[in-house]
Amino acid sequence: MVKKVVIAIVAFCLFIVGIFSIQKLVMPKYLYGSVPEGSLIEEYYSQSHDNQVIFVGDCECYENISPITMYNKYGITSTIRGSAQQLIWQSYYLMKETLKYETPRVFVFNVLAMQYGEPQKEEYNRLNLDGMKWSKDKWDSIQESMTEDESVVEYILPILRYHSRWSELKAEDFKYMFGGKPTISHRGFMMRVDVKKKAKIPEPTPLTDYRLPETCYTYLNKMVKLCDENHIDLMLIKAPSLYPAWHEEWDVQIQEFAEKNHLYYINLLSKYKKVGINWNKDTYDGGLHLNLSGAEKVATYLGKKIKKKYGLKSLKKNETVAASWAPVIEYYNQMKKDQEAELKEYGYLKSYGAKAPEPKTETKKTTTTKKKTTKTTKK
Repeated sequence: MVKKVVIAIVAFCLFIVGIFSIQKLVMPKYLYGSVPEGSLIEEYYSQSHDNQVIFVGDCECYENISPITMYNKYGITSTIRGSAQQLIWQSYYLMKETLKYETPRVFVFNVLAMQYGEPQKEEYNRLNLDGMKWSKDKWDSIQESMTEDESVVEYILPILRYHSRWSELKAEDFKYMFGGKPTISHRGFMMRVDVKKKAKIPEPTPLTDYRLPETCYTYLNKMVKLCDENHIDLMLIKAPSLYPAWHEEWDVQIQEFAEKNHLYYINLLSKYKKVGINWNKDTYDGGLHLNLSGAEKVATYLGKKIKKKYGLKSLKKNETVAASWAPVIEYYNQMKKDQEAELKEYGYLKSYGAKAPEPKTETKKTTTTKKKTTKTTKK
C-alpha cells in the first residue's frame, strides 16, 4: 500500500514538472524579432532597485524617455515600468507592486491612457500581464483587464493559451525556457537610432463627447491616494508623440485635475520646441515614437524639471549606485554603437525590433523607336 502511494506521489510530481516545463517552453520569449516589448515588465525584477523616479505608462514612456541620459546628466536614478498600450489600472497595479521592491521619490504617469475606460485587446493585456510576478496586484490587474473572450484560467495556466505555439517554436524557446534571456531594454527604455522623418498625420476625427472616462479618473485618484499614503510625489506628463491624437479638450481636463490635486503636469507635446524635438530627425517612425536622439532630448529636458521641482540629489557619488549603473551604461553605449554600425553597413536598421524596408517593385517603362512607340514591361 505504501509503495503504491509513493508511486502515485512520484507520478503526480513528474506530471506537474512536465506541465510546468512544457508551459515554460511554449510561453513567448519576447526577444527581438518577436514583439520585444513583451519583455519590459519582466526585466524590472532583475534591475537594481535604487530608483528616485519611476515612470509608468504605455509606449510613449518606453520609447520616448532615456533613463540613462537622466543619470548621466543629473545623477537621477530612474526606470520605466512601461508596456504596450498600458491601461491606467495596469499602471496603478504596477505602482502598487513596485512598492514591494522600492519606494521612489516620484512616480511619473503618462496620461495618454486616460482615453481608455474599458479593456482593449488580449494581445496588449498579455504584454502587460504575463511578465508580472504573481501577487494580489497581478490578480487584480488581470480581473480589470480581461476582455469578454478571455479567461482567468488561461492567465493562471498560460499553457492553455499558448499550447498552439508548437509549430512556431524556435531555438530560443528551448534555450531560454528556464530564464537567462538577454536584456532587451535600458532600464525600461527601448532604443532605436534610425530615422524616419515626420509623416503626414491625418487630422483627428472630432469626438461627440470629449469627457475622459470616469473609470480613468477613479484610478487616477487611486494613484494620488497611493502616493500620498507612501509620501511619494505623483507627476503627470504627456509625451511628445504626434499620433495617436491628444485632443486639446483632454489636455484641459488633465490640467484641471492636476491643479485640483496639486500635481505637477507637463505637456511635452505642446512644448516640443523647448524640448528641442526636430520631427525630421528625432523620430524613427514618422512621429509616432521618438528615436534615441529624441528620447535623450526629452530626458534632458524632463530630468532638469524633475530635479528642480522635487529637489532630487545626484547619486553619482554613491558607490553602490555607481557600481550597479556602470554595466547599464556600458550596455547602452554598446547597443548604440551596434545600431549605428548596422545603419552604416546596410543603410537601414535591420534588427533590434526594426524591419527591413520593403523591396521596391519594378515599374513599367516606355521605349520609343523611330517607326512606332511601344510599351514594354520588364519581367
